[in-house]
Amino acid sequence: MADGEKIRILIVDDIADTRENLAKLIGFEPDMEVAGTAGGGQEAVNMAKQHRPHVILMDINMPDMDGITATEIISNTVPESPIIMMSVQGEQDYLRRSMLAGAREFLVKPFSADELINSIRHVHELEKVRRARYAPVAPAAPAGGPAVPVAGRETGKIITFFSPKGGVGRTTIATNLAVALHQLTGKPVVLVDGSLPFGDIAVILNMSPKAKTVADLIGSFETADSDVVESILVQHSTGIKVMLAPPTPESTELITGAHIKHVLELLRERYAYIVVDTWPSFQEQVITMLDVADVILTLMTLEITSLKNVRVFMEVVEKLGYDEAKVQLVANRNDSSGGIKASDVEASLGRKIPHTIVSDGRTLVLAVNRGVPFVISHRDSQVAKDIFALAQKVAAAEAAPAAAGKQAPARGGLKLFGAR
Repeated sequence: MADGEKIRILIVDDIADTRENLAKLIGFEPDMEVAGTAGGGQEAVNMAKQHRPHVILMDINMPDMDGITATEIISNTVPESPIIMMSVQGEQDYLRRSMLAGAREFLVKPFSADELINSIRHVHELEKVRRARYAPVAPAAPAGGPAVPVAGRETGKIITFFSPKGGVGRTTIATNLAVALHQLTGKPVVLVDGSLPFGDIAVILNMSPKAKTVADLIGSFETADSDVVESILVQHSTGIKVMLAPPTPESTELITGAHIKHVLELLRERYAYIVVDTWPSFQEQVITMLDVADVILTLMTLEITSLKNVRVFMEVVEKLGYDEAKVQLVANRNDSSGGIKASDVEASLGRKIPHTIVSDGRTLVLAVNRGVPFVISHRDSQVAKDIFALAQKVAAAEAAPAAAGKQAPARGGLKLFGAR
């Protein structure tokens, strides 16, 4: 969009008064204009193709073609026109179906003028960042279908989350980062629950307990190709794919580091970003997830026990021979009262903390209870903004040399396979 050009908005609603009221609200904004209005889904599809608006406001319930169907069609045919869904129903199912169809935001009627205008600007800015920063990608596969490799694209980037101490929010941050990366870039993202003994991603995303998991590959890891691995991934309504942890801890013993490396390298072929959660351990499986990673995001909180464990981990990192740029610290709950100052932690560790995330327990609890990542359900919260900032840094960074096919550094007899 050229500098000074107004944000062109297509309004879709089967009620004429609603269309008129929305047009009036938009008319008060000097940087916005109404590109057109439509009274039904099919008309919306036709007008989107014709006018290529910067943002589309889409009602969910319409007589000829509902908003979800229209959104799915437009997302595939006019992907540069992001959609904000509007509905009087705020139930979780409507939100999930809308996001799965390709909507970027969801407004529950009645909403305020500020909510409307802020949503339009937010969605438009995200789309500008995506288009400016990333080359066009192949159309997204239909829901549930395999991701399609993009010709000439570099292999995917593996981002592994690790913390030497539990209870620091690692799984929640990993899950939301995966969704934020997909929202920000429009590229295919897979979230891997590498916390094999007690993975929680299925709970956080409210996924079916009967869904396939990595345990379905036991007995066939060595012969599995990318199609086989794709078959055990689960599509989530946010647009990401998920590889779930085994349903029972005993399955962990049947999954080796070599199995994990094989699966992650296959995922590199189809996904731009592979976000991997782990668990506090130096067992073989975890070390493998660290070895193959392009970036290790080490989550910590600013308290003495977390600091002590991170210091020990940094000693392990040095012995493993990882490049300093590969291991990056993330301070979660950065503004918690009573915590150690970040500057003191940096001085103690001799390393900078490049990423920080605020404390917002209420937002996190609400999001988990709804089964919707907070980067979607509470997009305007500061904690969500911090995750999007982290996603932008991860996506913009030059990819570190892929660990694929490279021999791990000699470890000099270091014993890494301790108890869980």
